[in-house]
Amino acid sequence: MTSAPRADTASADTPAFPGPRSSVCPFGVSPEMRALRDRGAVSRVTSWGGSTPWVVTSHAEQKQLLGDPRLSAVFSHPGFPSPVDPEKAGKGKADMSFVGMDDPEHARLRRMVSGVFTIKRIEAMRPVVQEMTDGFIDTMLDGPRPADLVQALALPIPSLVISRLLGVPYEDHQFFQTNSKTIVSASADAEARHTAHTNLAEYLDELVGRKTTGPGDDLLSALAERITAGEITRHDAGAMGVLLLLGGHETTANMITLGTLLLLEHPEQLATIRDTDDPRVVADAVEELLRYLSIVHLGRRRTALEDIEVAGRTIRAGEGVILLSELANRDPQVFPDPDTLDITRNARPHLAFGSGTHHCVGQPLARMELQVIYPTLFRRIPTLRAAADVERIPFKYDSVIYGIHELPVTW
Repeated sequence: MTSAPRADTASADTPAFPGPRSSVCPFGVSPEMRALRDRGAVSRVTSWGGSTPWVVTSHAEQKQLLGDPRLSAVFSHPGFPSPVDPEKAGKGKADMSFVGMDDPEHARLRRMVSGVFTIKRIEAMRPVVQEMTDGFIDTMLDGPRPADLVQALALPIPSLVISRLLGVPYEDHQFFQTNSKTIVSASADAEARHTAHTNLAEYLDELVGRKTTGPGDDLLSALAERITAGEITRHDAGAMGVLLLLGGHETTANMITLGTLLLLEHPEQLATIRDTDDPRVVADAVEELLRYLSIVHLGRRRTALEDIEVAGRTIRAGEGVILLSELANRDPQVFPDPDTLDITRNARPHLAFGSGTHHCVGQPLARMELQVIYPTLFRRIPTLRAAADVERIPFKYDSVIYGIHELPVTW
């Protein structure tokens, strides 16, 4: 089992971050993470390259800081907390598109794609996602048992959906899935990540180039029109394509498998999702799964542009900040009995999608896909069960997007 890159040194005053995910409770937070929370809302850690950024563990302080323009998302700031040297990895802010930018440039580029992810437009796609889900389940039922839920359902559906939205040929899914997996791997070296990122960037750049002369009804074609109008460069359009392609399938695919296994471990709550006719019950269940699992690890990372006072601490200009949503989402001040899965609770204050100007642009799509897939899977296959003990299932301890490498299921 491998884990995320560890800090070089640590002390009692500045414990190491990140620590290993606990294999004893793969759905929970590790003892090391709990220890960080016990140190207070804001404290120092020793992290990559011997740096000592601040870690923010509480919900209130994270919500405050995620909306504070004095924190920068630009990777190239000297104090930015990162496991990879941006220069060695070849990742400047443009290469990661608007996720690594500050306003006003962040807002300008984000607006060019946000219209595709409005709730109204995403809801119009629900019947299509339902048809896809039924189709992949049909294929799985006709195939051998046990089946790998990752390859049979969890990975292909969000990959197909984001491919259609962007205008990416789905027949290339093996290519972009392989490179995406390397990019989010916490154990891959900088050269491997750079190569994978370059592969996707060149692929999207070439595809955007084709869209400028032969546009379709898709997001990349809309971006190609903005290139022609002189609003963005072809490089910017390709970088946005990489960001959306990566984010559009990796996170949702991992939520599908993790959430399915977690619900199989909680059969009464699974039955509630399976048997209800009330879409609000399913929607609330999805929010609780998002809160409980919190699959984005290594935190949302920033650099202070000015001195900031928070929770009795002073974060100085130039210092790094790591905001840990998996701890904010288990803050007992916001979520009573936070380590208990309860699909009837109001989990909507969770920070699984972030907050502030950098909140996840694709969250309506992720929510809709999960709301379709979970109940459909359990209704279509009421006897679904894991074909291996939890202890033998390969969890993604080696990825910054937590999930499962392979989930064997039978029925």
